[in-house]
Amino acid sequence: EIRQFASAMMGRMNITRVEEEEEGWERSGVSTEKEEVGGRKKREEYIVVFSRASTRLILNEAEVILSLAQEFQMRVVTVSLEEQTFPAIVQVLSRASMLVSMHGAQLVTSLFLPRGAVVVELFPYAVNPEQYTPYKTLASLPGMDLHYAAWRNTAEENTVAHPDRPWDQGGIAHLDKEEQERILASRDVPRHLCCRHPEWLFRIYQDTKVDVPSLLELLRENLKTRPSLKKARPMSSVHPGQVREAQCQTSVQAANEAKLTVWWQ
Repeated sequence: EIRQFASAMMGRMNITRVEEEEEGWERSGVSTEKEEVGGRKKREEYIVVFSRASTRLILNEAEVILSLAQEFQMRVVTVSLEEQTFPAIVQVLSRASMLVSMHGAQLVTSLFLPRGAVVVELFPYAVNPEQYTPYKTLASLPGMDLHYAAWRNTAEENTVAHPDRPWDQGGIAHLDKEEQERILASRDVPRHLCCRHPEWLFRIYQDTKVDVPSLLELLRENLKTRPSLKKARPMSSVHPGQVREAQCQTSVQAANEAKLTVWWQ
């Protein structure tokens, strides 16, 4: 359903999905592995880095871009919600081999990546990836056919915090001194409810210097080979039938115990 939604959205933006283009070439009897397809050059594989302008920055973004280009022998391009239109970003992502981004809502655009692409989510210091998994879940859903890897900054010296910012951008100056000191000393944000937890906001709005060797090691371990856009075969799925004649019944078992029974065909 998510792939169908992405396809419909791209259709409204006049963007052709990679799968649709390749299917058209195959129907014409043209191999997509050739250097030129119908007079056009073979599709170039490239990596996309999501760049942020004001918060949650990658402090050594240029170094990360250069290292990814050298490691995977691909061109690396940046996209920015502050500087580009949404359709322009979708156009770029729809043909990318890999998307690299700090944790944030912009990662929902990974649903526009082609099958076989890689999603690399970067987490600031003291933020445990295992507790914040919406984009891992999205990439892992049957039929999405995306690879996912999470990198976490474990070096406090590679982080820049902003305690004096407004509270909704991670500031903690409004808290009492004892609580500020506790947060500053913490090395792991505890489990919490969304989304106003001051320690979570303080940590997630940090700027990060990415440790490039550990990032590349993570990618080598997770991917083994460089990402490929070769079309993955969509997974078949079984959907339960329509619920018919649903009925329910309640009964009181005791003074402090009740029972609800639901049944259907």
